[in-house]
Amino acid sequence: MPTIVLVAALDTKGEEAQLVREYIAARGHQPLVVNTGVVGEPRFQPDVDAAEVARAGGTALDELRRRADRGEAIAVMARGAAAIAARLQQEGRLDGIVGLGGSAGTAVGSAAMRALPVGVPKVLVSTVASGNVAPYVGTKDVAMMYSVVDVAGINRLSRAVLTNAAGAVCGAVDAAAHLAAQPAGEEKPLLAASMFGNTTKLVDAARAIFEDHGYEVLVFHATGSGGQTMEGLIRDGFIHGAYDVTTTEWADQLCGGVFDAGPTRLDAAGEKGIPQVIAPGCLDMVNFGAEDTVPAQYKNDPSRKFYVWNPQVTLMRTTPEENAQLGTIIAEKASAAKGPVEIFLPLRGVSILDSVTDEGPQPFWWPEADRALFDAIKQHVRRDVPVHEVDANINDPAFTKATTDALLRMLGR
Repeated sequence: MPTIVLVAALDTKGEEAQLVREYIAARGHQPLVVNTGVVGEPRFQPDVDAAEVARAGGTALDELRRRADRGEAIAVMARGAAAIAARLQQEGRLDGIVGLGGSAGTAVGSAAMRALPVGVPKVLVSTVASGNVAPYVGTKDVAMMYSVVDVAGINRLSRAVLTNAAGAVCGAVDAAAHLAAQPAGEEKPLLAASMFGNTTKLVDAARAIFEDHGYEVLVFHATGSGGQTMEGLIRDGFIHGAYDVTTTEWADQLCGGVFDAGPTRLDAAGEKGIPQVIAPGCLDMVNFGAEDTVPAQYKNDPSRKFYVWNPQVTLMRTTPEENAQLGTIIAEKASAAKGPVEIFLPLRGVSILDSVTDEGPQPFWWPEADRALFDAIKQHVRRDVPVHEVDANINDPAFTKATTDALLRMLGR
């Protein structure tokens, strides 16, 4: 019988948790309730009590109650819930997980879910699910369901939402069991590739080549969370090689764009020592939202070049000075690699917008800026790291061949 873990504060959300628990049991699954409530006594007896969660988070429950520090209590219970969820999954006692709550319950429940591998069903009913959910989802496949009304008692709306959530996690667990029961196919080695709209042609062509050579390619959209997810999977040991040709998230990190993947972007492959190809794909652009969201420091600068990619995305061209900084960063990241790494520079532009076509120069074509980028990479990279200059745009077949040949060579294919 599959086990579904239910994470909730039973002192304040006990009635709602009871409804979800009963539905899970009625569907033929085994509910396992983890109580994360700190203040009061649970409405019913859980399978894992709050004292055990607090201990797993590093502090005794009595101490949390004595200090009465809400922020500390949430942090401790989040750590504890994450530790317990991971342990239950490793013991084979967690086939899916469901949580419910307000902002505190969301912080605790989502921490437990982020501690689990991708593929384990995760459903979280939350009062904050209609806002920015990036801090709760992170890089994991957490399905968040907006509670519509507060998680505060059972009424005709909350009953429907909670029942749907319980049905969703039960259905997901059943689907996962069905998938696991299918005959196992050949496990192909995994490659990770970074892609953006402006490098789609390159990565699609490269993916076909890698698949012809027996690899399965995971493509990550370079939107901040995409780069973080790729880095996480590399660190977790799933990836055999990195085709990291769209490093644009570093432009957002440098200039305050919305697709910032953080300062550890480009670290994981080097730390794991897996073969990697690096290219400065889309470092010509910084991403903002709609035109009216562009920061004033840029919007009011007459020297800046902008391009409206769609109504929700406005691109800003990076300058030679910014490109020199980005080149230095790319070089330093590649130089820190413990394994084989090669850098490829597309001399005819790093994106679709940074190119010359039959119609003439595209909006971000700026050879001086690209040269500043390329020169900084060559100047600062470790001497034994190969840097290849390819007389092509990043999306041209010549660049695809050069980069895929190199990674396949490093992989021994």
